[in-house]
Amino acid sequence: MNMVFKRKLPIPEEVKEMYPISEAGKKTKEKMDEAIKMCLDGRNHKFLLVIGPCSADREDSVMDYMMRLSALQKEVEDVLILVPRVYTNKPRTTGMGYKGMLHQPDPLGGPDLLKGLIAIRKLHMRVVNETGMSGADEMLYPENHRYLSDVLSYVAVGARSVENQFNRLTASGVDVPVGFKNPTSGDLRVMMNSIRAAQSPHHFIYRNWEVESTGNSYCHAILRGYTDRLGNVHPNYHYEDLKEVASLYKDSGLLNPAVIVDCNHDNSGKLYYEQRRIAKEVLHSMKHDPEINALVKGLMIESYICDGKQNPGDGVYGQSITDPCLGWEKSEELVKEIADILRQRVDGVFVSQDI
Repeated sequence: MNMVFKRKLPIPEEVKEMYPISEAGKKTKEKMDEAIKMCLDGRNHKFLLVIGPCSADREDSVMDYMMRLSALQKEVEDVLILVPRVYTNKPRTTGMGYKGMLHQPDPLGGPDLLKGLIAIRKLHMRVVNETGMSGADEMLYPENHRYLSDVLSYVAVGARSVENQFNRLTASGVDVPVGFKNPTSGDLRVMMNSIRAAQSPHHFIYRNWEVESTGNSYCHAILRGYTDRLGNVHPNYHYEDLKEVASLYKDSGLLNPAVIVDCNHDNSGKLYYEQRRIAKEVLHSMKHDPEINALVKGLMIESYICDGKQNPGDGVYGQSITDPCLGWEKSEELVKEIADILRQRVDGVFVSQDI
C-alpha cells in the first residue's frame, strides 16, 4: 500500500480509561440526550440551536465561548436547547488545509493524531464538566466516534459523507440523534435514503468486530444549501424547500420527521452575517404554516467570539480559521430574538401569524 504505518494508536476504551468522564458529566450527558430526543419526537416543544465555531481550533477560546453559551442557555431555557457545536475534525473540499484539532492539535503545527485524539477528548470533557451541556461533533470518520461516544449528545453527518455506506451503518448504531445533511449536489433523495438506512437495523464490520445495530429512530434531515453542476450556489431554506421536505417525509414512513436548517454554508453563500436573516425567515415560514412549524425542530448557526475568519497564525483570539462565523455580540442578540419569537407559541403552536 502507498502509505507509511507510523504507529498503532490506543483503542477508544483505552483512551476513555485514561481520560474518564466524571459522574456529574455522565448525568449532564444523559439529561442533554433526553432533552434533544424529546424535542425531535415532539414530547416537548423546545427548539434546538446547534451553535458554535465552524471548527474548534484551540481549547482556550473555544471554552471561553462555551462558558458564554452556558450562561446564555439559562436566559432562554424556557424555549431553546442550545447544543454546543464542538467540531474537531473538518472535511476539506480539495483535501488540503486545516483538518481540525484531531489532525492538528496545534493549528500551526504538523499533524499528530495521537495528541489530537487526546486533545479532542479533553476538550469535549471540559465542555460537559464545566458548562452543564454536552456537545455536537461531526462524524467524519465513523470508526473514531467511539473515542467521544460518552461525551456527545448530537452527531452530524456532513454533505460529503451523507452517501457513504459506513456513515449510514454506524449512525444506525449510535444512541444519540444524528442529523444527515443534504449532499453538496442538493439531491434531497440522497439525504432521505440515508435517514432510512440509518433508522434501520444492520450487520456490518466495525473496528474489527462483527456488529449488529438496531437502527436509530432519531436520525433526521439537515438542510444546508447546495452547489449545482456549474458551481452556482443555491439555498434550500425557503418556504417551498421546507414544504418539499415535508412532502418527502409524508411519503416515507420514517420515524420522528424533523428538519434542522443550517443557516450558513451554501444557504448563506458563506456570508456569515446572513445567518440572522435566514434564521428569521425560517421562523416566519414556521409561523405561517403548521406543517412547517411541526417539522422544523431547530437551526444550526456558526458562531464564535469575533466576526468573520482569519488565516491560521493571524493571531485574532476567538476568530474562525475555517468558515467565517457570526461574532458573539451578534450571536447573543440573535439567540434572544429567536427565543422571543418562539415565546409566541403555545404548546408548540404559534397563536398569531404576525412576526
